[in-house]
Amino acid sequence: MEHLTAKNRKALRTKMAEVFSEKIQDLPVELQYILLDDLVTAFECRLSLFHHTKAKQVLESFEFAISEQLTV
Repeated sequence: MEHLTAKNRKALRTKMAEVFSEKIQDLPVELQYILLDDLVTAFECRLSLFHHTKAKQVLESFEFAISEQLTV
């Protein structure tokens, strides 16, 4: 899975800003940006992890199916 483009990161950061606006409004603007950017990075990493885990599970399922066929 590829990393988000700068344009997509900005769009996701903007959407997160909308969602969390009430929670982060008391923070200085610089800290809001840092927090939102960290959230985007964490989201991206989690998606990458899920993608990797899913790909690994598919491979393991395939390997199990092949080994089952070889033992029959």
